[in-house]
Amino acid sequence: MRGVVTYMERDFIRWIRYRVGVVSTLVLPAAWLLFVGLTLPVNFTGNYLDFITPGIVVMTILTAGISSGSLLMFDKILGFLNKFLAMPVPRESILVSKILFITIRGILQTTIILILAVLIGASILSPMQYAMTYLILFLFGVFIAAFSTTIALYLNDHDSFAVFTAMVTMPLFFTSSALMPYNVMPTWLRMIARVNPLSYAIDAIRDLGTGVIPIIPITVLAFFAAVVMMIAGYMFRKVTV
Repeated sequence: MRGVVTYMERDFIRWIRYRVGVVSTLVLPAAWLLFVGLTLPVNFTGNYLDFITPGIVVMTILTAGISSGSLLMFDKILGFLNKFLAMPVPRESILVSKILFITIRGILQTTIILILAVLIGASILSPMQYAMTYLILFLFGVFIAAFSTTIALYLNDHDSFAVFTAMVTMPLFFTSSALMPYNVMPTWLRMIARVNPLSYAIDAIRDLGTGVIPIIPITVLAFFAAVVMMIAGYMFRKVTV
């Protein structure tokens, strides 16, 4: 764990020093929350901000997590990865630190989005509901970060990885239940949305808002995260041996 914490500390220092990146990662989700959350719900019954906020915070975790692979790839291109591999700590410490750093960074960003949502009219949840929300976001963040890292290890080229992330991020968001309920979706979109991993996280957070504890979605997200973590570990060990 000492190696994991040390690598995470390095990534956090680098992230904080890149102030433009810290601000820019919040611009898109904040814009979605303000402009879509306040203008789209023309005929929506209830508080649309309560409906869309889970989708925006999950999108924030998605955009943060999908960049996990690029961190590892840049370390490899700049020569840092070879130096880390020569250190007397388990190699998996590098992989775990990247995934945890990206996940925690995404959760810090979602905290700002949640505060902004409350300020513009979203309902305030109980401490237990917020704690469960962060658990769901953590599991989803680990899943996405591990998935992104696995793809980066497979592609091994930054340009190809950038194309992949651009091709995946927005289609995943728009084919989820982030912006509209299932009953107003076309049949083909409803079928895709119900198997979309984003929808599991979004629907679980919405269930929390109604007082329901989403045991099954949390279990599914935990299973996905564990499986993809094992695949990422296998790929990392295979690539770096």
